[in-house]
Amino acid sequence: MQIWRAAIIAALFLFGQAIAALAQDITLRSRDGAIELTGSLLGFDGEFYRIETKFGELTVDSSGVLCEGPSCPSLTDYVAQLSISGSATIGSVLMPALLEAFALRNGLTAKRQKIDAHRFAYVLTNIRSQKTVGVFTFRVTNTDEGFADLLADEADIVMALREIRDSEVALAREAGLGDLEKPNRARVLALDALVPVVAHNNPVDQISLNDLSRILSGRLTNWRELGGVDAPVSVHLRDAGSGLSQGLEDRVLTPANVTLAPTAQRHDSNGALAKAVSRDPFGIGIASFSEIANAKPLVIGGDCGFSLRAARRSIKTEDYPLTAPMFLYVPARRLPALAREFLAFTRTPPAQIVIRRAGFVDQAPEEVPVDLQGNRFTNAVVVAQGQTGLAQLQRMVRSLSEMRRLTTSFRFETGSTRLDAQSRSNVQQLARSLEAGVYDGRKLVFVGFSDGVGPTSENLDIARKRAETVRRAVERSAETADLDRIEIASDAFGEAMPMACDETSWGRQVNRRVEVWVR
Repeated sequence: MQIWRAAIIAALFLFGQAIAALAQDITLRSRDGAIELTGSLLGFDGEFYRIETKFGELTVDSSGVLCEGPSCPSLTDYVAQLSISGSATIGSVLMPALLEAFALRNGLTAKRQKIDAHRFAYVLTNIRSQKTVGVFTFRVTNTDEGFADLLADEADIVMALREIRDSEVALAREAGLGDLEKPNRARVLALDALVPVVAHNNPVDQISLNDLSRILSGRLTNWRELGGVDAPVSVHLRDAGSGLSQGLEDRVLTPANVTLAPTAQRHDSNGALAKAVSRDPFGIGIASFSEIANAKPLVIGGDCGFSLRAARRSIKTEDYPLTAPMFLYVPARRLPALAREFLAFTRTPPAQIVIRRAGFVDQAPEEVPVDLQGNRFTNAVVVAQGQTGLAQLQRMVRSLSEMRRLTTSFRFETGSTRLDAQSRSNVQQLARSLEAGVYDGRKLVFVGFSDGVGPTSENLDIARKRAETVRRAVERSAETADLDRIEIASDAFGEAMPMACDETSWGRQVNRRVEVWVR
C-alpha cells in the first residue's frame, strides 16, 4: 500500500511539474533546419505541440520537428493530462464510473487519489507495461465554477447542468476557445430532471408549473392552496451556483416572469437537499431525478387534466417538461488522444449501461410500441374537435399504428426555429446511427406536432415545416451514411397529440415537437 501511495504521489508530482513547465519558452525546428519557431508551450497531446508565438497560437505536428528547451515534453514516456471541472452531480459519480469502465475496456488500471475537498485525480496505468499513460484531474464544484475554470485556462472540459450563457460564449470566443454553442463543442452526456419533491406524509401528490413558480417566487405560501394542510410552505433548493438551480430559473421562473424569493433554504448537494425535504413535513424541494432518496416526487399536472411523471422514458423523450441535459463542453483545441478516446467511449452502448447503473437516464434510443403509448393516444381522443379534428386523429392512427416511436425527440428554443441544445445533440446521435447502418432496410418518419393555439391548418403547416427542418439536419449530419438503404420521410399531425395543456407557455413548448417513428 505504501509503495502504491508513493507511486501516486510521484505521478501527481510529475503532473504538477509538467503543468509548471508549460508556458516556458521552447524552440521547434524542422528536421532539415530550414524552419524554426520559438514560443511558449501551451500544451502537448502526445502528437501535436500547441505554442504561443509572435504569429499567434500555432499547432505543430511533433513528427516533423525537433523540440529544444527545458519544457520540451518526452515523446516516449508521454503522459496524457486532462483537467475536468464543474458540476458535482456529474463529477462525483457519473464521470468516475465512466472513466473506470473506459480503463477496464482498454487494458488500463484507474486509481483514484484525493487531492483536497473538491479535487481528485485518476492515474491511468497500462496493465502490461505498468507505465502511467494518463492523469485525469477533476475539480468538482458547480457549473458556474466549471465555466470560470475553462475561461481561466484551468480546465479542458466543463461538466454543466445547464446550457452555456451568452456572456460565457462571448468570453470563450475572445479567449480563443472557439464557439462553444456549436454541436461538436457541446455534447449531452446523459439526462437528469428537475423533480418537485415533498415528504411522504404530505398529502399533496401533484403540482402545476404555474403553482410551482408561485411557490418559488413567494406568492403561494400555504399548503392549503394546493389541497394540503393549513401550514406554511418551506422551500429547499441547491446552492445558487448549481446548474440545477440555474436550470430551474430558466425553465420555471423566467417563463413566468417572476424571480426567486430570498427565503429558500440552500443545500450544497443533491443528497443533502433530498434528505432535508424528507424530514420537513411542510417542505418542498427541487431535486435531481438521480437522487430523490426518501422524498416523494410530485406529478407535474395542469388545469386541463394532463399530467406528466418523471420517469426514465418520459425524461428520455423530453415529454417531461423539466428534463435537464447533462453537458460536457469541450473547447476548440486538440485534446490528448487518450482524452479523445474517452470522450468517444462515453457515446458507446457499454457507456450507456454505465450511465443507467449510475442512476441517470442514458442516451441510447429505444423503440416504444403503440400499445405502450395509450395515455398519449387517449389525450389525442379527448382533444379532437369536430370533423377536422376527428379526420386528423384517424389519419394519425392509420399512419402510426404499425410503427414504433423512437425515444429520440426534437424541440425548438422558445420563439425560435433553432433546435434546443438537447435536440442538437440528438441530431448528431441519430446521424451516427444512420452512418453505422442501424436503420438500414427500415423506414424512418419525422413527425411534426404543434400546440393548439391558432388555426388548425396553420398549425399543421408549421408542424410539417419543423419535421422537414429536422429531417434535413439529420441527413446533412450523416455525411458517411448510405441513405439509399433507408426510407426516410416526414409527416405532420399538427395539434392532434398534445402532451400538456396549451394554457401555459411550458405546455405549448412541450407540444411543439418533432418525433421519429420507425418501421
